[in-house]
Amino acid sequence: MHRRSFLQALLCVGELGVSALPATSEEASRIPTPDRATDAHHHIYNSRFPVDPKAELRPGNATVADYRNLQKRLGTTRNVVVQPSTYGVDNRCLLDALHQFGGENSRGVAVVNTSVSDSELKRLHDAGVRGIRFNLSQAGATTPEMAAPLAKRIADFGWHVQVNASSEQIVSLADLWNRVPVPVVFDHFGHVSELKNPAFSLLCRLMQRGKAWTKLSGAETISKVGAPTYADIAPIARAFIRESPERLLWGTNWPHPTSIDKPDDVVLFNLLAQWTSNESVHTKILVHNPEQLYGFAR
Repeated sequence: MHRRSFLQALLCVGELGVSALPATSEEASRIPTPDRATDAHHHIYNSRFPVDPKAELRPGNATVADYRNLQKRLGTTRNVVVQPSTYGVDNRCLLDALHQFGGENSRGVAVVNTSVSDSELKRLHDAGVRGIRFNLSQAGATTPEMAAPLAKRIADFGWHVQVNASSEQIVSLADLWNRVPVPVVFDHFGHVSELKNPAFSLLCRLMQRGKAWTKLSGAETISKVGAPTYADIAPIARAFIRESPERLLWGTNWPHPTSIDKPDDVVLFNLLAQWTSNESVHTKILVHNPEQLYGFAR
């Protein structure tokens, strides 16, 4: 890591990982970022592309240029663009973003239904897509019944299934996650808000079997305490890290489409270091794990 040692930076930021500067400041203090660090979960919105008529979330523009400014603040160099519910199964905005980012350091997660053609799946793969998302929290574009047949079709590409669902939905569909022939990636801590939630033990079992990954993203959507500490998320994050550090990813969830009060992404970035307090684990989550899942060069 550059500039300061990991431990020195951790102490400078403080026990709660709070930046004293506003979210718009280019000088916000952050933990040093390891080379090849990945933001494994963000979205792109661009009004040049039509919104799905059934979409409930319709944020304003959050473009590739905007995101590049965020990368400068965070010091990350790799990113995973996730198709938002706003565009349904129309992946043109996603493909445009991947083209702008370039293929070396960017990957995508698309949304498709069972009518997708084999040629379209190949086109998505060539553009950098490495997974398909089932957003059960913003239902409409896909259903759980589509997961098994689509998983069989994407297996030869080496893709994964990504799931955004409530913890209750995740538990109720446990048999599905065990059956699909590809890895399953759960968004936003699996929406686990307390350790006694049965989804926590389910995700840990799946990860320890090498079947699943969990994204330490979206703390702002789960926490009841909220900014700037998100203190109620810390025990959950640390428990996941203790149980299966080699199967975790980190992401901003930028531009935070479900949040009215937008969080400071530097504060969110610093939280990961507070949860790990160990440079090797910190680097594993930001660098090595996404290299394995998304096929970035090592």
